[in-house]
This record gives sequence, structure tokens and C-alpha cells, in this order.
Amino acid sequence: MSVRLCLFIISLFSLSAWAHPYCEERECIPVGEWDLGLALGYGQKSNPLRHQDDIPLYVIPSIAYYGENWFFDNGNLGLTLAESENYTINLVTAYSRERAFFYRWDPSNVFTSSGGSQVSITPESRAAPVMLMQSSEPPKVFNELEDRHFTFLGGAEAFIYTRYGILNLSLTHDMFNVHRGTEAKARWLYHLTLERWKLEFALNIEWKSKEIVDYYFGVRPSENAYWSQAYQGSSGFNRGLEFTGRYSLNEDWDLVLGLRYTQLADEIAKSPLLDEDDVRAFFIGAAYRF
Repeated sequence: MSVRLCLFIISLFSLSAWAHPYCEERECIPVGEWDLGLALGYGQKSNPLRHQDDIPLYVIPSIAYYGENWFFDNGNLGLTLAESENYTINLVTAYSRERAFFYRWDPSNVFTSSGGSQVSITPESRAAPVMLMQSSEPPKVFNELEDRHFTFLGGAEAFIYTRYGILNLSLTHDMFNVHRGTEAKARWLYHLTLERWKLEFALNIEWKSKEIVDYYFGVRPSENAYWSQAYQGSSGFNRGLEFTGRYSLNEDWDLVLGLRYTQLADEIAKSPLLDEDDVRAFFIGAAYRF
């Protein structure tokens, strides 16, 4: 039986494709063909960084290609090691999404409304001396932030197919020694088709190592000398819920509604760079398959 691919809009930031040996009641493309998609509409992703605007979403592209044993999926590469009716095991690359809060043009924020690169968490130029005297803890005011660099993660993932949904497990590590961190993810997916409606539900748990948390959410001495010592990042678990609903207008066009909620790990939420402990996102619009 030839392997076929199932296309789901399971992320608010990409229209991702991935391998699955069966695709009843799902939209599929044959191996060896490019799959291109574009969603147009309006959405927004909240930014938990202190004094920063939320991130608008207007255009969500999708570019995917699956060969017999390898695939390209919206910037990530993979190699299939084994697959059967019940599971698939891949070697994969991925990129960490934490950097998206610091840079408008991070891959997770492609096609947002405004340009610019690095943001600065500085509501005022300097903390007034009187503010330091009124509290034993200095205010959370920072100089211009140092760079948080982009990196690819590499590792392995597995898909386990059951009648109750799909379990996706992955373990990846920094490939270029930017933060030298490790991520582990567990994701449960459930797909439901009701005539023209296609509904996708997901539960996520993500473990971030100390190195990742400290690199993105730790404070550098040049940013604030006190908080660079007062806060030390440590590993923790993010938890999330996702929903994607699609209504098929015809073979090419779908109406799309996407919702995502992520509860940040306590170890991340304690960072003085943040003033929120969660990330909320939504997108509503129309998606076109080329």
C-alpha cells in the first residue's frame, strides 16, 4: 500500500502536513507532490513579555513535501525510519517558539502586520532612585535586551495511531549549541468529521530544559544587574489546549477557526521579563489549497 499524507490545520501558525498510512475522511496528497496552502484572515497571539504588544496574524502559509522516506514541512526536515498501520518513527528538526516573543520576524511570526526586529522591554529610560528606596525589590525595568538567537532542534518523534486519536511523542536537542537545551513533547490529537465540518482537538505537554528557559527568559547583567542574579531559570512543563474547526466550501476553499491556549510553566512565569503566565491565540479566516 502506497503511503499517503494527511493535511491538518493543527497549528495556528502553520498548515502542517505529516505522514500517516491511512487517511479515511481526511484530505490527502500522494507522496512526491508539493502541497501549498495559504490562510487569509485575522488572528492574534498574546505576548507574555512585559510591556509588549500582542502579535497580529493575517497570513498563514503552508509549504510541505513528502518523499518516500523524507519530508519537508514548513521549514522543518524529517526522515522516516519505520512505519506501520499503528505507528510512525521519524528523525526530525524543529525550531523553538520561545524566540517568537522577542522578534517579529521569527518563523512563528511570519507575515505579521508590523516590521522591526528586536524589542526592548523598557517602559522608561531608567528606574528613578526613589523607586528603589520605596521597595526592597527593584522595579522590573530593563535596558535594551541582548540577542536571543534562532536555532534548530534535532531529534526523534513517534506517532502512535489508535481508535481514540493519535499520540505524538518527540525529544529534540539544540543542534548548534545556541542554548544547548532539550525539549520533550507529548501531544494527543483527535479528529472528527461531520459532513462538511472537520474538527481537530489537541492536548499538549512540553518539557523545557533549564538551558532553554534560562536562555530565553533569564536576565542578562547588561539588561538588569539585580534581576540577572535574582532569577535563575529552571526546567518546567508547559500545558496547552488547541482546537481547529474547518468548514469545506469546495475542493479548494475552507473556512477556518483556530484557538490555542498555553499555560506556561511556573519556572517560566516567574521570569521578571514576563507579566503574564499564559499565551492565548486565535485565527479566523479562509484557507486555500493550491
